[in-house]
Amino acid sequence: MGKDLKGKELGIGITQRKDGSYLARYVDRFGERQSLYGRNLKDLTSERNMEIYKNEMKLNVINTNITLNEWFSKWMEIHKYKVVCDNTRRHYTHVYKKHISPILGKFKLQEITHLQIKSLINSLDKSGLQYETQNKVRILLLDMCNKAMIDDLLNKNPARGIKLEKPEKEVKALTNEFQAEFFECCKGTFYDNLFTVAISSGLRPGEVCALTLEDINFEKMEIDVNKTLLYQKLEGDEQKMFHFDPPKTKLSKRKVPITKQCEIALKKQMLQKNVIETKSPKVVEKQFSGLLFTTKFNTPINAEVYNDAIKRIIDEINLIKDNLDEHEYFSAHALRHTFATRCFESGIEPKIVQEYLGHASLKMTMDLYTHVFPETKSNAIFKLEEELEKNESILDDESVNLRYNSYCLEKSNKSKVVSFKSAV
Repeated sequence: MGKDLKGKELGIGITQRKDGSYLARYVDRFGERQSLYGRNLKDLTSERNMEIYKNEMKLNVINTNITLNEWFSKWMEIHKYKVVCDNTRRHYTHVYKKHISPILGKFKLQEITHLQIKSLINSLDKSGLQYETQNKVRILLLDMCNKAMIDDLLNKNPARGIKLEKPEKEVKALTNEFQAEFFECCKGTFYDNLFTVAISSGLRPGEVCALTLEDINFEKMEIDVNKTLLYQKLEGDEQKMFHFDPPKTKLSKRKVPITKQCEIALKKQMLQKNVIETKSPKVVEKQFSGLLFTTKFNTPINAEVYNDAIKRIIDEINLIKDNLDEHEYFSAHALRHTFATRCFESGIEPKIVQEYLGHASLKMTMDLYTHVFPETKSNAIFKLEEELEKNESILDDESVNLRYNSYCLEKSNKSKVVSFKSAV
């Protein structure tokens, strides 16, 4: 029991100091002793009781001084360790430092409000940044604050409840007619094999460009997807350079079956690669020397080279088309979307398509290709009809006619008998 300067009992944890002010102490749920000061005993007692209540209800936090910048470093170091790949970590850091830190970085975690976060996202929208950037900022802050709550640094998440209007994402896949035109036109061209492997395997552009001979297994008829090729300026680089990176997610590391078309294209490319190595005078870095798909100089392929090669084929097709019938350009990623679309049109189950594509979740696959499902469902009913015809005893037209004629004859005879009895 504490006492005042005259020896009067003040209650547990409360004492009066020599200068006449009062001191109230308690030990919080983290094992730390907390001290409160005041000159009015009644007000100090009330404040102490409120803090003890917050402590018992777990409404207090372990550190009230940590800033958002400090927490981001901890969040990356601890909560994202071995959870995301290096390229994703770099992307998170870029988004945080460019869009979040300049506005909220110096604020203490406890000071950041829902209104501030919403205002930040609104400012991104007003500056012309698209949904993807706005949503990445929202997701980063949401996860950072969720983890801060787990670690007792926050008692509520100020980023919770913020919703963005998601624009309809158009998945650009080639129509069957355009696909046929494109591959007819690109036959025999330098990147024909690259396009064929991409559209018949569903690999991401960076994954197909990272393939080496060791990744191809013709005995098991599968491709081992274990890396992706980046062309970026990373920390320490003086300019954009090629880098190998792990696959995008854990499920992106996968085995993809080789179709007959893919097999032929891979074998043709192996022969082409041998010729390129023989003819090209350019010295290639050892780590990239085993790449299956390269430029004519035996160097790695970046997105610009890939998309330019596609553009040249489309330009060639459009030369003999009326202006109104010309095809639009598409990116290398559209070949992956076309693969997925053809899978669904062929009746392959979404879960299997997810595994082919290496999507992190089935929901991602379903969300991307919902536009394909109505047509797939329509086709499915015809397949059901075919199965029912196989498993049911269906009478042919002749049998039906014979039975119908027999029925009519029997009915006619009965009618005659009734007429005869009536006459008698």
